[in-house]
Amino acid sequence: MWYRNLGAGFMGNMGWFSAGFRMICWLCFVVCVGGIGANWGTQTSHPLSPNTVVRMLKNNGFQKVKLFDADEGSLNALKKSGLEVMVGIPNDMLAVLATSVKAAQNWVSTNVSGYIDDGVNIRYVAVGNEPFLQTYNGSFLQTTFPALQNVQGALTRAGLSSQVKVTIPLNADVYESSSGRPSDGDFRSDIHDLMLAIVKFLSDNAAPFTVNIYPFISLYSDPNFPVDYAFFEGNSSPVIDGTTSYTNMFDANHDTLIWALKKNGYGNLPVIVGEIGWPTDGDMNANPQYAQRFNQGFMNHILMGQGTPMRPGPVDAYLFSLIDEDEKSIQPGNFERHWGIFTYDGLPKYQLNLGMTKTGGLVRAPNVQYLDKKWCVLKPSVNLDDSRIAPSVSYACANADCTSLGYNTSCGNLDAQGNISYAFNSFYQKNDQDVVACDFSNLATITEKDPTTGTCRFEIMIVADSGMSWNLPRVRDHGALLVLSVFLQVIWTPL
Repeated sequence: MWYRNLGAGFMGNMGWFSAGFRMICWLCFVVCVGGIGANWGTQTSHPLSPNTVVRMLKNNGFQKVKLFDADEGSLNALKKSGLEVMVGIPNDMLAVLATSVKAAQNWVSTNVSGYIDDGVNIRYVAVGNEPFLQTYNGSFLQTTFPALQNVQGALTRAGLSSQVKVTIPLNADVYESSSGRPSDGDFRSDIHDLMLAIVKFLSDNAAPFTVNIYPFISLYSDPNFPVDYAFFEGNSSPVIDGTTSYTNMFDANHDTLIWALKKNGYGNLPVIVGEIGWPTDGDMNANPQYAQRFNQGFMNHILMGQGTPMRPGPVDAYLFSLIDEDEKSIQPGNFERHWGIFTYDGLPKYQLNLGMTKTGGLVRAPNVQYLDKKWCVLKPSVNLDDSRIAPSVSYACANADCTSLGYNTSCGNLDAQGNISYAFNSFYQKNDQDVVACDFSNLATITEKDPTTGTCRFEIMIVADSGMSWNLPRVRDHGALLVLSVFLQVIWTPL
């Protein structure tokens, strides 16, 4: 997931249901919507074992999983799991797959045919990930469609074209509405012809259109965006489109796409919602309360299998995402590392009823192993005016994860010493509690007293499945320092 411009999207209202009727829908969830999926990203420093993640998926009733690459560990763990799999091709592979039929055939043979033979239920190949984002400045406009064609050709050659379908997960910014009404939806003018060629190809091959929809991003990027319109309670002022009234953004954004497909002759093309979710940290609107409200609202919204006004019926969707990823790029915003419904160690962040467990809630990851109960903090004796602090904190944050520090975030209420200690501990934990990683020019010390306070969790890292040692440059190597002014401002701004 990258930065998303959803300003043109608007959506609708399903209303409230009686308690008894909703319970019936929880019980018939599998029939109504065909099961909910999850995105499984792996950009994390200390991953849970793939086998543990697959158990999490199954224990929580997920029936589908979407991968962003053909990770060997993930795919091996999915063998004979019964989970339906969408395997991804990263954008940086599009060029070679676009120019080489042989490369496409080799990729399919290695990453699809081989795993299917071993019992992985691969149903889709996602060619690229949001390759037409406007922020990419056209980098993948020439390679995405040829890569799609070559991968489809390779699937056909392998005799898998009826079993495995190609698709391109696209950001909602590939379509727009000049008026804000879904019925005026059409594909973006600069890629209109390309989109029609892709849509025709998908239709010809009985393949779905995949779109990622993020109401959070509209709220993040536009301070005037009506908050209630991002959710599903029907409390927002509606967008009136003819005889249809839209009171939530999901329905309207989704139907803007359906109108774009319809007016170009492909109104019946299947649509998958490849990503939808809400982050829990890193921004004033990213918190567990809003995330629970959005994700539970979405689940309730699709339980009836009624779909949207323009596309009645079950909604095929993958929640974004399963687990937090502490190594994702924060170029779009600090919230990027906090989309998981589970924390990095597989703990549920909030109550979420997917309708598939006996308890009606999320089931934590089993048998997670942690490092020792030790934390790295600023020595109490250190003067906060010490000139060594600023570069040390900058270094720690550049090489670890300080995205929970900031205004209205989970650790936004820490004092100056707390901010510094959080940065030091993040680096220390990421380096597997190596004593050298708690040096910081003799500013820090190791403690067995948990510094966690309120909503701010000072993490203890888990034992990484990969067993990798990060071996990051030592803090004393000031030539490697990366000064992050945003975090310095956090530290030195009085609270």
